[in-house]
Amino acid sequence: MFDRRLVSCFDWGFAVTIFGMGCLGVLTIYSANALTPSAFRQTLHLRQLTWLAGGLIVLALACSVSYRNVARFAYIILGVNIFLLLVVLVLGKTGLGAQRWIRIGGITFQPSEFMKLSLVLFLARYFDDRRDILHQPKTMLLPAGVTLVSALLVLKQPDLGTALLLLFNATALMLLLGLRWRYLLPFAIAGGVLAPVLWTFLKDYQRRRILVFLNPDLDPLGASYHIAQSKIAVGSGGLFGKGWLAASQSQLNFLPMSHTDFLFAVLSEQWGFVGALVVLLLYTYLVTRGFQIASESPDFFATLLATGITCTLAIQVGINVSMVLGILPVVGIPLPLLSYGGSSMLVTMLSLGLLLNIHMRRFMY
Repeated sequence: MFDRRLVSCFDWGFAVTIFGMGCLGVLTIYSANALTPSAFRQTLHLRQLTWLAGGLIVLALACSVSYRNVARFAYIILGVNIFLLLVVLVLGKTGLGAQRWIRIGGITFQPSEFMKLSLVLFLARYFDDRRDILHQPKTMLLPAGVTLVSALLVLKQPDLGTALLLLFNATALMLLLGLRWRYLLPFAIAGGVLAPVLWTFLKDYQRRRILVFLNPDLDPLGASYHIAQSKIAVGSGGLFGKGWLAASQSQLNFLPMSHTDFLFAVLSEQWGFVGALVVLLLYTYLVTRGFQIASESPDFFATLLATGITCTLAIQVGINVSMVLGILPVVGIPLPLLSYGGSSMLVTMLSLGLLLNIHMRRFMY
């Protein structure tokens, strides 16, 4: 049973915001698929509702066990996740041109989503174990190597968005711990020199997305179609939007993948600038509260874990929204708590549950 002191420290505002955004995602997914002729897509909101319920259970479980107990298994969790990424490359289930899923019995999950949290747990545990030698550059070598290997395995699926997220998040955490910018300069130079070689490793559709980003009018009926329809959906929402079940771009199937990576475009069309702003403010609240929890954490590991989780959330939202608005190339990354997807929902809930866990135990160590 919960200690009464822990229950009294529970952040109900944070938890209610999480639940409310999850419900908003279910309603938006229903609206995006209400008029589709596909019987499968008409039931996606029910699947998402199931995953939301499962996510709330995961969040509660994440609050019930001390985060210090989770820290003990950080290296094992990372090792298992890397093994699963290798399994994906050999036995993974293919969908939408990517091999990202593993099916065990009747359950299908995406290991790359779980790597977002696994890597943060590893980095927090690793740097906590070496907090007395963080000033030494060699301390950063192993985490940099692990991050690079993880990102390359995810990129091989291919999943460019998640690979970039892993790199950005780990780099941000290492910079916060004192990594000098000048140490990143050789990697930047090497990246520039090897850019033509790296270009050959990209899939054809990834190259087209980059070219379309540089020239939006390159292929209006082909590679540019997706982002063009997304911008139309966002712009057509106006100030207050068209209303629920009135998003014509998504309901009439002009906007592909409206229930996953481009759900923010559906929200913007339905509720307009005001509704989109409210959603962004809710994310801002979660991110701000996450950094506040990090600043109040009782020990170094908790500070790093809370910071890493919050950075993951902030970077993921930033990439998704920028992609929908055409500010970044389309890389395929879900909007936390809102986009359709079981693995994404469970990992996000687990991560936010660990934030609540740290907050609840801030006076107990």
